[in-house]
Amino acid sequence: MKTILITGANGNLGTATVKKFLDEGYAVVAVDGNSNHLDFALNNANFEFHSVNLTNETETETFINTTIEKHGNIHGALMLVGGFAMGTVTQTTGAHLQKQFSLNFETAYFVSRPLVAHMQQNGYGRLVFIGARPAINAAQGKDLVAYALTKSLVFKLADFINEENKGTNVVASVVVPSTIDTAINRSSMPDADPDNWVKPEQLADVMEFICSEKGLPLREPLYKVYNNA
Repeated sequence: MKTILITGANGNLGTATVKKFLDEGYAVVAVDGNSNHLDFALNNANFEFHSVNLTNETETETFINTTIEKHGNIHGALMLVGGFAMGTVTQTTGAHLQKQFSLNFETAYFVSRPLVAHMQQNGYGRLVFIGARPAINAAQGKDLVAYALTKSLVFKLADFINEENKGTNVVASVVVPSTIDTAINRSSMPDADPDNWVKPEQLADVMEFICSEKGLPLREPLYKVYNNA
């Protein structure tokens, strides 16, 4: 049984992903501020929940090391936690940028850094980051500057991890969704057609494929999961 760490586990994408991995027989270590959307998993013997401040490097590293000691091997980590903010260059202050940097990049970096060393020792590992289309499309990113800039660092982090581990079976992937079909997005964009969006369950399917035996030959993967949005 593979053990998978999932951050941002209580969100829309997180809950769908937790359900997918439990249904597929993985042991899931879930991390978020609370677990009120995870009632379906709380009595599952293969599930555990932890509340960790992932913006704190020391707390995060201690949690990762304790989890490794408990489980022996963390086969994959899905970094789903993050934040979103509007704003052009002229509207985006350093404080706005720092907040998005903490949510979108530091949380991913603080989790993945100790896990890279662990996975190198074990000769296997899958690190999955959530990218953002505005980070690779300036026309979409110009009104989301802090969000897009900090998400762009996630792509480079995956590149660096893959380059450091070239020739091994330690692989970083970036999954890039378009608009995710959530209740909040439906409410904020009532004139859009949600059938064109990507569902959280579809993203969960992609991430499970990455971590499955079918994903063994993958190297340096980037997945644009846009549907028709």
